[in-house]
Amino acid sequence: MTKLLVVVAPDPEVDNEAGERLTRQLRAQIGELDVESVGLAAGGSVPDGAKAADPATVGAIVVALSASGGVLPTLVGMLRDWLARHDRAHRISMTIDGDTIDMDRATADQQRALVDAFVRRHSVG
Repeated sequence: MTKLLVVVAPDPEVDNEAGERLTRQLRAQIGELDVESVGLAAGGSVPDGAKAADPATVGAIVVALSASGGVLPTLVGMLRDWLARHDRAHRISMTIDGDTIDMDRATADQQRALVDAFVRRHSVG
């Protein structure tokens, strides 16, 4: 079982209520994937080795992935698509075992290279 921390950092111009709504919507979308479990991080707790979120962070989602499921590339692609659909300057960071990747509105080629390297580091087999 692999624990992935997904931290949503909404555009600084978005109020806290809208940021929380974005986090809940993203959590629901992640829950539709073939993940073991998904939930909001309680009280700001994060998996061991994860970076603490900055004060602007509104939401943290903990996702449990099956080691043999191969869902990580699908999840990362969904997160990349989610960012692309939003006009604002939202950011998402993902952390597995202390390895963090930040995703924002970089060019498609930049994000693809970054995400592919992250997925290779954490994919089984």
